[in-house]
Amino acid sequence: MSIALSATGLSKRFKTGRTHIEVLKAVDFDALHGDVTMVMGPSGSGKSTLVATLSGLLKPDAGQVTALGQELWDLRPARIDRFRLDHCGFIFQGFNLFSALTALQQVTTVLKYCGLTPEQARRKAAAALEEVGLGPRMHQRPAELSGGEKQRVAIARAIAKDPKLLFADEPTSALDGENGQVVIKLLHRAAKEHGAAVICVTHDTRLEAYADRIIHLEDGRITSDRRTGQPAAALAKPALIGA
Repeated sequence: MSIALSATGLSKRFKTGRTHIEVLKAVDFDALHGDVTMVMGPSGSGKSTLVATLSGLLKPDAGQVTALGQELWDLRPARIDRFRLDHCGFIFQGFNLFSALTALQQVTTVLKYCGLTPEQARRKAAAALEEVGLGPRMHQRPAELSGGEKQRVAIARAIAKDPKLLFADEPTSALDGENGQVVIKLLHRAAKEHGAAVICVTHDTRLEAYADRIIHLEDGRITSDRRTGQPAAALAKPALIGA
């Protein structure tokens, strides 16, 4: 497997009153195509800040990110925005769905921004929703969907454009254990069947069984980095549930 993303010397600090808090401390990081990399650690360890700097959402104070062969932070802001649109998918714990749009519309809206025609966008969106088990629910709005279904809409939205980089920040924190397993298995499929480099921030130790690699972050530094071998628990396709 080839390297999709690498970072060297990432540092980031935030000002609080008269003091500065150093959240990332010269972090080196890489992620491979086809891998699920779990970034774990206690609250305040810098996990979400790391993902934000890796994905072009937050500029580091020092260090560089090479994503799909491009020096990300050397690009102009508009080019970084375009890079995220073309190559990155994002899944967050809060789902970030539009209340007035159906599941199908949530996905087609992003695809239209990618330059697809309305008909192309509709076909790809429908296929993505079928892949996550929401074919029968694609015309429902968020208020008519369960928490697990909302997160699966968010996953469909992320994978519909076949991103090479897929970032998930606490994607299971609002879900029960069963739905959480469905979500992480879908992320596993995005890596293994779509070739994405999946980078997942989580507190949920139950998800370790589905990772190819586990990185622990504490106090802004990587304290351990280990490969798990092929995660056998993740090989089966998820049994999609309605809860």
